Amino acid sequence: MDAMQSIARTILQGFDRHYRLFTEISAGARAHFEAQDWPAARVDSRERILMYEQRVRETVDTIERRFPKASHDYESWPRIKRAFIGLLLDHLQPECAETFYNSVACRVLHRRYYRNDYIFWRPTLNTDNLEGEHETYQCFYPDAGGLRRSLLQILTGVALGNRFANLRRDVRSIERALLERRPRKWRAHPNHQLQVLGSLFFRNKAAYVVGREVNGDETRPFIIPLLHDASGRIFADAVLTRRKDASILFSFTRAYFMVEMDVPSAYVRFLSSIMPTKSKVDLYAILGLQKHAKTLFYREMQHHLKHSRDDFRIAPGIPGTVMLVFTLPSFPYVIKVIRDQFKPPKVTNHEHVKERYALVKFHDRVGRLADTLEYSDVAIPLDRVEPELLAEITTAAAGSAEVDGERLVVRHCYIERRMVPLNEYLAHATPRDRRRVILDYGNAIRELAGANIFPGDMMHKNFGVTRLSRVVFYDYDEICYMTECQFRHLPPAGGEMDELAAEPCFSIEEHDVFPETFGSFFFPDPQLRKIFLRHHHDLVTPGFWQQTRDLLAHGGQSDVYPYAEKLRFRDGRGDQGVRDAA
Repeated sequence: MDAMQSIARTILQGFDRHYRLFTEISAGARAHFEAQDWPAARVDSRERILMYEQRVRETVDTIERRFPKASHDYESWPRIKRAFIGLLLDHLQPECAETFYNSVACRVLHRRYYRNDYIFWRPTLNTDNLEGEHETYQCFYPDAGGLRRSLLQILTGVALGNRFANLRRDVRSIERALLERRPRKWRAHPNHQLQVLGSLFFRNKAAYVVGREVNGDETRPFIIPLLHDASGRIFADAVLTRRKDASILFSFTRAYFMVEMDVPSAYVRFLSSIMPTKSKVDLYAILGLQKHAKTLFYREMQHHLKHSRDDFRIAPGIPGTVMLVFTLPSFPYVIKVIRDQFKPPKVTNHEHVKERYALVKFHDRVGRLADTLEYSDVAIPLDRVEPELLAEITTAAAGSAEVDGERLVVRHCYIERRMVPLNEYLAHATPRDRRRVILDYGNAIRELAGANIFPGDMMHKNFGVTRLSRVVFYDYDEICYMTECQFRHLPPAGGEMDELAAEPCFSIEEHDVFPETFGSFFFPDPQLRKIFLRHHHDLVTPGFWQQTRDLLAHGGQSDVYPYAEKLRFRDGRGDQGVRDAA
């Protein structure tokens, strides 16, 4: 075996070790759910994200130690790549292995070699019909043995160590919901069936049965959240049957589910059938394979650049004091680059900003924090950059970007899904939509607090409205943990001079927060503030924040549901909630 084949095999061994450990952690989510050990589940979620970089570093170190000459002979890498392709012919995760190869190669190669001869710029193997030893999903036939019997088989098949609180009740509730939601002229076709993925999807306090109902040429989601009651028994809390509900559950603000799977591409195909508008970028992120999601996103962006003519430009809206944000109007993402200098009143620094973005990556995003893709050395054709943007980057963010020949190379950036800034949405919304979004803005703040996140700068420009009309926070440079804050009452003014003073006449510590000042800050417009306070008055009192902080400090967690309240079964199940998570 020559050095090229040995290097290829070493890279694949590194990936195989990574995926084995990835699978072991994912499998451990079942035990954590059964034991209701939520702190251990959070630790594992963080560890699973971190382990990829650890395996890449180990693999690079091994290659450079064992093959110092061949690994740094750049012209060897096309042969290494060809040898690696040969090792993937019977592999069950070839697309993810290619991404791991790229991660290793890019640590060794100079960026001028980031092209298809040296790395996997495009996939080489088709995974459309890839299957493992275990079946991806099971089929149940309601018209053969009855719908109730099929549902009973599905729930008993989850094989959790916890007993159901009332299995018959859950089966009846799910059956009733499915029947009520069928169209008036619904009829069973010969292929009518329920298909359920072989692994539960775990996310903090919930385990999800994920499936689909197939009837004729129609396919709709069939998702059952399983929760614990106060006695530790499990129950079905709802059944989700609309694509919109599935999309909210599996949104870009709520990813990295714990799932056991031999063949990720088979799970992606299944999820795509119930959420056809979601890209593979989203679907791989749902499954916790965020590194491959990054690979797919970059391929999508390069493909889009070849088939579009518009230029990158500064993103509309109020410019950020920490981030320079730009976008390609025809592509639904924004690119955020840290500015070299921050304008007052910002007193943070580059490392702190990066730490805040890392905090969000590892934290429960509770459906209210946008996921970010962090990149290095992103090359953009210079002729696709508007002059105004190029001037802004080269003067305000020169430390994060450079012009290299005919390319603008962004050395470090964050990429997020583009949303309508909340201030822009409110300015143009109908009265009905404005009221709905104002209420959801309060819900977003409330749910972030329950997830131990204090946003810091809660100006409207730092929140966005998604295509599903949910309010999401996306500016992280001032974000911190609720448990780090001290929520205080405003001291009474000492007299007329105190009231007229430009500066507070009482001491303020670094982490002091005064919620009584939030009302006019949230909504200077009295009419909009009135709508907000009608439903969220407690958010402008220290009591809410202090109680939430105390709950978190003692290990408690607020309960948030990633589906509409009206979908929940409320017949005696109690109110033990599912912790909404990213």
